Amino acid sequence: MVTSGVVPSMLEVMDRTCIRAVDDMLRADLDRNAQALLVARSDAGGAAALDEIAELTRLCEAAGADLVHSTADPAEGDLLLAARRAALPALERLGDVLLDDVAVPRSRVATFIDGCDAISAQYDLVIGVMGHAGDGNMHPTIVFDGADQEQRARAVAAFDAILELGLSLGGTITGEHGVGTLKADWLEREIGPVSADVHRSIKDALDPSGLLNPGKVLRRRPSATA
Repeated sequence: MVTSGVVPSMLEVMDRTCIRAVDDMLRADLDRNAQALLVARSDAGGAAALDEIAELTRLCEAAGADLVHSTADPAEGDLLLAARRAALPALERLGDVLLDDVAVPRSRVATFIDGCDAISAQYDLVIGVMGHAGDGNMHPTIVFDGADQEQRARAVAAFDAILELGLSLGGTITGEHGVGTLKADWLEREIGPVSADVHRSIKDALDPSGLLNPGKVLRRRPSATA
């Protein structure tokens, strides 16, 4: 879509799990059998906006979309945006959530969603995927019972499987929310030991006493004499 020269102001996606959770919460009459819902918006004015939406419609149909609907009615557009924004609250109604942040090339978004569906089945957990299709930044969300230690362990294992899937598709372990402590061990897997050592060297030069956020993302390597 972007390579065609059409750059919508917004391009969001959510998978079937999110669609059904949102429909249960909002009673929005969404297509519960759709594999995914893609929501695009044009902020161009007048005839330019109509032309851009027409081209977006053509591109979606050419890509195999089963149903493409466009509207110039702001109220109807707001309803579609409300459905996308309700994805996380709708999943949170189902239990505790572990929200991930993985970015993949735009051309691999559909493959990533399918992969998360397979991980959901493998670990017997609800996993909904929503995200920013325009830049490939996805937010897979794992639903589990936080009071159940076995479920919690499966959720963490599914989290790792999703990160591995993202990297295998040429992506990155984070798109906008940072590495955090849960992904600290994955950082070096993505950037490699040489790059990790460069980061450590910079931190050591700026923070020789290790006072800033100690023991978190950039963990010190054990010394050779330790």
